[in-house]
Amino acid sequence: MQIPFAASERSTVGIEWELALVDSDSGDLRQVAQTVLDAVAPEGADQHPHIRQELLLNTVEVVSGVCRTVGEAGADLQRAIDEIREVTDPLRVELMCAGTHPFANWTHQKVTDKERYATLIDRTQWWGRQMLIYGVHVHVGIEDRDKVLPISRAMLTYYGHLQALSASSPFWGGKETGYASNRALMFQQLPTAGLPFQFEEWGQLEGYVEDMLHTGVIDVFDEIRWDLRPSPKFGTLEVRVCDGIPTMSELLSISALTHCLVEHFSSELDAGRELPTIPPWFAQENKWRSARYGMDAILILDKHAEEDLITTDLHRLLDTLEPVAERLGCVEELGGIHDVVAGGASYQRQRRVAALNGGELDAVVGSLVEEMRAGRPVLHPS
Repeated sequence: MQIPFAASERSTVGIEWELALVDSDSGDLRQVAQTVLDAVAPEGADQHPHIRQELLLNTVEVVSGVCRTVGEAGADLQRAIDEIREVTDPLRVELMCAGTHPFANWTHQKVTDKERYATLIDRTQWWGRQMLIYGVHVHVGIEDRDKVLPISRAMLTYYGHLQALSASSPFWGGKETGYASNRALMFQQLPTAGLPFQFEEWGQLEGYVEDMLHTGVIDVFDEIRWDLRPSPKFGTLEVRVCDGIPTMSELLSISALTHCLVEHFSSELDAGRELPTIPPWFAQENKWRSARYGMDAILILDKHAEEDLITTDLHRLLDTLEPVAERLGCVEELGGIHDVVAGGASYQRQRRVAALNGGELDAVVGSLVEEMRAGRPVLHPS
């Protein structure tokens, strides 16, 4: 079979942000997504252009348009959030984002009444029902299909950096998991989820998709849920590595890092230089290390098994990407990565709040709600 790759302007960017709907008083999840979606849908349209339905009725997704900068994408998302709040504020419902809700019970959550979601749950059963998780997806336009797979393979060398920076799911079902990102390891239990295969040629991807369709593993391409995947209908590379990100400032910083990495690798290809790669077994180990240890992880940096602390390598990476950020108009946003390193990723802040409140996780939800409102991290003493 043939999979056409849509024409896309180079290094355009779009962001998808999954948000939890929580009760203002209890902090528990509220099943009011359909109420929100009905209220914001334009007259005569099936859905809002920037506010979308998700698997569970406790979730809405805000999506940007196709933008030139992450700042423009953020403005799209903020307008959508403001519109949602006009509906949710009178309902005493708050918006919150993290890889997982710290204490909500997955058995109490209702699935959106759509055939594709019912099919997913019917197939995946216990694992599918447990997917009480939230993520961020960043699309970056790639103008030439032949660049997509090389850039995707190169992005795996920085997979752990993106996962650690966004890690925000240390708690699940009211328990401390011991992981910075419990979401990362939960989500990969689904069929076709997890790390992508490192195909060398587009024809190999087409052969894989044909096999998956023929054997009934998937019905459509989008049911391939890799952490990094081509998006043929948009002409983008879709980076799905990140946990749910609690604040607009962090969202834009991590999206800027993603945006700059893709553009950097695209420029390297233009210059005729070979892109970095990492063996699948190192990529798998880095995923586990960054999920387990977050910003304290020591990552395997290359195919030669060189290792370093993620924080040390991030400083080198930001220096490399500074001229790319200037071209893409995101110097300020990329610089915010330094703030995440200095102030702590979300999982670190959540643990601090829990410790300050005797382990009470409703306080953690309260801090996440506060951060979403503020648009930036709210730092607490260690």
